[in-house]
Amino acid sequence: MEVLQNPWLWLALFVFVAYTIEAVTGFGSIVIALSLGALLLPIPEMLPVLVPLNICMTGYLALRHRQHIHWPTLLRLILPIMGLGTLLGYGLRPWLGDVSLQILFATLIIWFAGRELYAQARTSTPPATKHSRPNHGSWWTRSWMLLAGVTHGLFASGGPLLVYSLTGVSLDKARFRATLISVWFSLNSLLTLIFLFDGSLVPALPRLAAFLPVVFVGVIVGEWLHHRISEQRFRFAVFLLLLLTGIALFAASFSQMIQQG
Repeated sequence: MEVLQNPWLWLALFVFVAYTIEAVTGFGSIVIALSLGALLLPIPEMLPVLVPLNICMTGYLALRHRQHIHWPTLLRLILPIMGLGTLLGYGLRPWLGDVSLQILFATLIIWFAGRELYAQARTSTPPATKHSRPNHGSWWTRSWMLLAGVTHGLFASGGPLLVYSLTGVSLDKARFRATLISVWFSLNSLLTLIFLFDGSLVPALPRLAAFLPVVFVGVIVGEWLHHRISEQRFRFAVFLLLLLTGIALFAASFSQMIQQG
């Protein structure tokens, strides 16, 4: 029973669930693993494990789909702005503290999951497959993109806001997916280097090595499920799980903040 009380063992289970879901739906490995894990562990302790894990998957996928990457959007627009935002977000982490980080992350998850569930209720087409919506203007796009970088520096979870910022950018589904994968590979590589320099990566290496087989099995199970279940219903269940997790994390963190105050 003491083994079951080990939060890192539960995080291994959450990693398996997260990468299974990503193999089915194409999104969310860090967001899902971090949102579930944050119920048990501080976010800064998990990131040096989860971020390098993501590099393994996104690096492979970026190489495999490199012919679909839209390099002008990646190199001239997303990476410069999000790279700056990522550095800003990382710099803000010591000023916020673990509880504030959890509250902000829970708020992001609630917004993201609630928005996706609302969109799915209005249309049968998942919002992430629509990449040619009306343009909101370059400053609108860049502002949200910078904020996406900040959330990536804080939680390695800039995806929700980046997708939102790109609603006016016209890319077909293959280019959109391949470009986003390249973003995560690039920014998570940057974060991994930062973790190496700040001393948090080396102590995390044993857990990182232990979680690699978990990722591999999760991807295999997800590939098997991908061809056997309704992706739309599965996405709905994932977003509902994220919404409930975000609410639980917000409530627990807010209660902890009140007790400390």
